[in-house]
Amino acid sequence: MEQHQYVNLDGSATPVYSRWSFDSADPYAITLAFGEDQGWVVWRFARDLVIEGLAQPAGLGDVRVRPDLAECSDILVIELESPHGYAVIEMAREDAETFVARTMEAVPPGTERIDIDALIAQVMKV
Repeated sequence: MEQHQYVNLDGSATPVYSRWSFDSADPYAITLAFGEDQGWVVWRFARDLVIEGLAQPAGLGDVRVRPDLAECSDILVIELESPHGYAVIEMAREDAETFVARTMEAVPPGTERIDIDALIAQVMKV
């Protein structure tokens, strides 16, 4: 499941192409990638973080998600931080809500299952 859209990065007037993706084989995580022509910058984080961040500020670490602080805002703010830099992404809240709703249709919260044997086998190969 993927959704492509443009987001504003660090208040820039130039939109940045982004790609949300979700794999039901790893139902706890979502992937948000930015870029296209010169490659993608990929972030993976908890789906629950986005679900919570749609309603209220969520996240304490490298990824924080929250509705815009302006009253009645239709913007979702995602803050990404790494040793290489910091970015503030603003995107249409409705787009994030649509994406999250689709992930919850694919794998409803509370029904997530992971094949532990396959995960252990994958880790043992490393």
